[in-house]
Amino acid sequence: MADNLCLLGLIILSSLLTGTSGVDDVFISPGENVHLPCNNDLSDCNSTTWTHFYSIRHSGVALIDGGIKKKDTERHERLSLGSDCSLNFKNVTEEDYGLYRCRQFVNGEKQGTDDYVYLHVLHVSVSPSSSSSQTEISPGHSVTLSCQLYSYTESPCDDWVRYEGLHLLWVNQAGVDLKTDSRYQILFSSDHCIITLTTTLLNEDDNREWRCQLTLRNQLQTSVRYTVKYSGEKQLLIL
Repeated sequence: MADNLCLLGLIILSSLLTGTSGVDDVFISPGENVHLPCNNDLSDCNSTTWTHFYSIRHSGVALIDGGIKKKDTERHERLSLGSDCSLNFKNVTEEDYGLYRCRQFVNGEKQGTDDYVYLHVLHVSVSPSSSSSQTEISPGHSVTLSCQLYSYTESPCDDWVRYEGLHLLWVNQAGVDLKTDSRYQILFSSDHCIITLTTTLLNEDDNREWRCQLTLRNQLQTSVRYTVKYSGEKQLLIL
């Protein structure tokens, strides 16, 4: 376990400082499909193993072993092995974030170097909570949207902000940063992994869309849209 911690720590440090070392970074939002490449691919994938690590404190979970999906994982139905030994996910959730390792074997012996992919998932939650993807609350009430980057490392956002220019922001449908509008309160968590938007809803906010964006080195990586939806009954009560 200690050896694994040292190895994974070196991978993290090297990728952050140099942006290289054969480590891929994939940014995505929930509900999308994702393709995790294995650059150490062989002519066939019968000996491919994909392992998922949540953090350096936990042992990895095997998803693919010997080219075969493990049936005892909750994600069994959502993942598949590509012809190029890539790992393909359907309907990604925030729980899929982490470090993924592709390892190849030939005649029972490890072939080449391991290949690593970091999967970072951007997710939005709302308070007060709602059972649907659209929050059914009414004008005059306060709402808080929390946008969080789920990542593998212990302090991912601080490191990404410092070394790679990562930035989280809330924008409106026109792409304008909501920090420029005084009706919105925008706050960051101490490690910059979470950005919250708080506002008091107006009548005209029905069907209004807000979007949390993640940029890296001034390039958009992924975004999550959130639409406010009022119920007819609650609107009548307000009016």
